[in-house]
Amino acid sequence: MVQPLVQDISYFSLSTSDEARFQQAREFYCGFLQFKVIKETSTTVWLSHESPDATSPPKTVRIALDSKIKQTSENIEILMADLEKKLHTNDWRSLKLSLVFKTNSLATIYQRCLARQKSSSFLFQTRPDNVAPVELYLLDPLGNLIGFTSASNTFSSGIPQLNVIKKEASKAQSLITPGFSVSHKAFEPRNIAVMTSGGDAPGMNANVRSIVRTAIIKGCRAFAIYEGYEGLVRGGPEYIREMGWDDVRGWLREGGTNIGTARCKEFRERAGRLSAAKNLIDAGIDALIVCGGDGSLTGADVFRHDWPSLVKELLDSGRITEEQYAKHEHLNICGTVGSIDNDMSSTDATIGAYSSLARICQAVDYIDATANSHARAFVIEVMGRHCGWLALMAGIATSADYILIPEKPASSQQWQEQMCQIVSKHRERGKRKTIVLVAEGAITNDLVPISTKDVADVLINKLGLDTRITTLGHVQRGGTAVAYDRMLATLQGVEAVEAVLECTPNTPSPMIGIEENKIVRRSLVDAVKLTQSVAEAISEKNFKKAMSLRDTEFSEHLNNFIAMNSADHNVPTLPVEKRLNIAIINVGAPAGGMNSAIYSMATYCMSKGHTPYAIANGFPGLVKHGAIKPLDWIQISDWNSLGGSEIGTNRATPSETDLGMIAFKLEQHGIDGLILVGGFEAFVSLKELEQARNSYPAFRIPLVLIPATISNNVPGTEYSLGADTCLNSLMEYCDIVKQSASATRNRVFVVEVQGGNSGYIATYGQLISGASLSYVPEEGISLEQLEADIEELKTSFKNDEGKMKAGRLFLKSQNASNVLSAKVIADIVNEESNGRFEARTAIPGHVQQGGIPSPIDRTRGARLACRAVEFIEQHTDLLKDIKYDEDYCSYIAKQSENDSESIKATAVVVGVKSNQIVYRPICQLYDYETEVKKRMPKSVHWKGVREVADKLVGRSHS
Repeated sequence: MVQPLVQDISYFSLSTSDEARFQQAREFYCGFLQFKVIKETSTTVWLSHESPDATSPPKTVRIALDSKIKQTSENIEILMADLEKKLHTNDWRSLKLSLVFKTNSLATIYQRCLARQKSSSFLFQTRPDNVAPVELYLLDPLGNLIGFTSASNTFSSGIPQLNVIKKEASKAQSLITPGFSVSHKAFEPRNIAVMTSGGDAPGMNANVRSIVRTAIIKGCRAFAIYEGYEGLVRGGPEYIREMGWDDVRGWLREGGTNIGTARCKEFRERAGRLSAAKNLIDAGIDALIVCGGDGSLTGADVFRHDWPSLVKELLDSGRITEEQYAKHEHLNICGTVGSIDNDMSSTDATIGAYSSLARICQAVDYIDATANSHARAFVIEVMGRHCGWLALMAGIATSADYILIPEKPASSQQWQEQMCQIVSKHRERGKRKTIVLVAEGAITNDLVPISTKDVADVLINKLGLDTRITTLGHVQRGGTAVAYDRMLATLQGVEAVEAVLECTPNTPSPMIGIEENKIVRRSLVDAVKLTQSVAEAISEKNFKKAMSLRDTEFSEHLNNFIAMNSADHNVPTLPVEKRLNIAIINVGAPAGGMNSAIYSMATYCMSKGHTPYAIANGFPGLVKHGAIKPLDWIQISDWNSLGGSEIGTNRATPSETDLGMIAFKLEQHGIDGLILVGGFEAFVSLKELEQARNSYPAFRIPLVLIPATISNNVPGTEYSLGADTCLNSLMEYCDIVKQSASATRNRVFVVEVQGGNSGYIATYGQLISGASLSYVPEEGISLEQLEADIEELKTSFKNDEGKMKAGRLFLKSQNASNVLSAKVIADIVNEESNGRFEARTAIPGHVQQGGIPSPIDRTRGARLACRAVEFIEQHTDLLKDIKYDEDYCSYIAKQSENDSESIKATAVVVGVKSNQIVYRPICQLYDYETEVKKRMPKSVHWKGVREVADKLVGRSHS
């Protein structure tokens, strides 16, 4: 029995002016597709096919004899002759759009085609081969290309020749990424190619996988161009290959780029671009997505600019036909940025940058141990010819003593004196080790390169330090992508396909980037120009301009590093009367990045002249043991790379402890501002402290919460410290479990993940691990959905016979269901499998809290901590006008609306919202934007990611 499955098409109409072909079409659809005649006249026949699934609507076809139709029998014969000529040289799908049906009996249809072929000139084509065909294509009597597939994921490209009628207006499903949405609209199907170029970067494979599968979902055909621009110039099936759904299976966890990359001199010349254009046209490709750095994207933009003249030249020279010219007159190009240097303007991060940073931090963490053991100095070279991002961020994440980057050079004498001064002071304070990070492109302000040997010689000759040099080299490019790069590459791939489908001939080529937490489109040519302007400004010794051309986040990180690096060794920048006592406390469960926030807050305070205090073991520690004391620089110098919480943490809120005693302790130590670091308990604590201001004047100080929880469930922010560390730990766990499942070929693991009532970890865990599904508390687990998921599992294992990378994962949030635990789900799967496959459980538990915090949590912890200190500095004076014994509520009521709101906004959550760092008042968040009982924000910012994650693994919903 053949089951038609053409997205949501339930009715289509065919017309012909030839009576003989009218009868042949009737026989074809009754015979091959097993439709039944439900109504018939002399000129029209209505056929219907009932799906085996009773919940699916019947498929109906109308075949009409219409004298107005221009297509003649002769036209169809010409088409058939052309396809016969290209039977063994071309993929028919590249020549004509097809309507695809799903079938469970492809072998039967194949045998039927072979039988017809013996008795007549019957033509058909199989893919990938005749030995084990997965797809089969043939022409119906009216000249329409009809496909059959046994694959579990089948997507129609539509048939313009057929008068296709849908139950509802045609709408392409929008794949929504964090912070933006795409309007629902119908797209014209395209043949979309993806290529990777320039230096490889971890995450490129995730980007290619996302582009290929999204293109298929959109009803387009997906191609990969192997070996970058070289493959584009050479062309042919060796280099330009159509990609199927399963061709990119397992690519998420593989490093480098599986489709290869190579630099190509020929493409820089017009003749090379002419060959590339001809190869794209021959393959039927009309949209190109390039993943690479600024050089690769510059080449892509030049290619699009030259395209009209290239295709005209090909037409005039007779190398393409008029029909090909009309179809390929315009080429849509989109860029996704793959570069470990993170040197592209108009985006906060490039694919591969954070993976490279993770390798550097891991190496420095290892070197730290031996440096400390021998009291040595290490000079470490990291990549970055024109951009010091890697050196800067690694400097912050590892608490390096000094960094050398191309954007902020000094004279050959100044940098030596400055470095020696800082290193000497650190050593005098008791630090046994010295780490200096040198960007590959480090220079003096006279553009003289600074090598690691130059730096080592200074440390040896001027300070007498036992010094070693380490060049990390291509280790920085290696290994699998970290969680952030998998997420970034995947969501950018989805948006890139959306972009090329929406682009018109007049639309500037887009580049897909990210700002804070928002996927954005930017002009590719403008981004490339800005990027190249930085290198030009540096070559012209205009370093101020170079810094201004970098994104504001770069400048902010650099200023923070300079401030934290001076700590309490230099004269404070603030006058005595402006200096404050600022305390920090951890509330709730430990999370990666907590120690980074404490280290950064303390060193930043010291550089300004403030006195940083740490409250140990949460509010109970303050009340019961008076555990509050100033932080010492040498004590915290290694905290950046430590997981957990060095000052301890506790879940108890102020009301559960003793508000009066907390107020007394803060007053006793003269605390002028309080920073809370934690999750929902810290959020509730902030609200309680703000409410208690009327009774306890000691709380009339700026109060700031830095969200830190793996659940990422704090209202007012889209990112919490610890979430990235958790995702990386879960990703590594799932990769190992999936590898085990793949090895046995017939196993699914049900992995139970943490997150409380938030499905954030499960959702993003599915996205970055390629899990078949995730169950989250926001949706629960219905029996209908569980049944549908098990049926899809059965089908997938059946289709996987003999295939590699066939492991399956189910992710389940702990609170997704109280009844259907991971074990119960595994038992149900085992019961339903009838012995064909098996299910097992895997529970990572507190492993998800992670060990060493990720570079993202370290650097974001630093950034948010510095922002919190600045907030306290800026808002202290607002509260000083309130007399110590004055009624707080009465005072607020007397103020003007603006002044009243300003004072209320001195107790805030600092976090990431869309593409900005924001400060949100706790009174607004708690009263209007929080489901307190559920410990969740009312609005879940990552819902759209669930749709993306499900679609990219082919999951359907009941």
